[in-house]
Amino acid sequence: MIYGYARCSTNEKKQDVDRQVRELKEMGADKVYSEYVSGVSDKREKYELLLKSLQPGDTLIATEVSRLTRSTQQLCDLVDLVKSKGLCLIFKDGITLDCRSGNADPMAEAFVAMSGVFAQLEREIIRERVKSGVAAARAKGKKIGRPVLTVDKIPKKVRKYRKMYLAGEISQADCCRACDITKDTFKKYCRMLTEAEQEAKNGK
Repeated sequence: MIYGYARCSTNEKKQDVDRQVRELKEMGADKVYSEYVSGVSDKREKYELLLKSLQPGDTLIATEVSRLTRSTQQLCDLVDLVKSKGLCLIFKDGITLDCRSGNADPMAEAFVAMSGVFAQLEREIIRERVKSGVAAARAKGKKIGRPVLTVDKIPKKVRKYRKMYLAGEISQADCCRACDITKDTFKKYCRMLTEAEQEAKNGK
């Protein structure tokens, strides 16, 4: 059985994982596991399912090492699994670690390990660049992250339809459609307005 694994970080586009899936199938994957999660996360549901599915003689393929993991420790654990179960690990760039007939080729194992080191290094470089960019932006007075929502920023349209909703004139669904917001957002606005009104009442 040939298994493929495709992964994208949550900040990548859906097309990226779709492309990986397509390429893995072209490489011969019978089944592909895909997910959106960090390459160093300890909680990768599909990845764990994949590892549990692997049986002696199976093949695991990925477009590149970084898609399987960006952690050298996780990669070492995977290599140990490949060796202990007698699997074959293949990457699109040509690196193959075949342990189906016995011990791994030392050179191939070294190439996989080096690729893992570079994958983790790339992640560290990206993280440092992001931190540096955030620090530079803050130094220039720019606000980072989502703006804080306050009562005075709640749209007048929402206030208007909320009053109609509380008076029983229209339904919550109608309010959401009229204001073009989700039910959860409408509930949040209502809660904030109610709390603000209660505070104003108590302050009198």
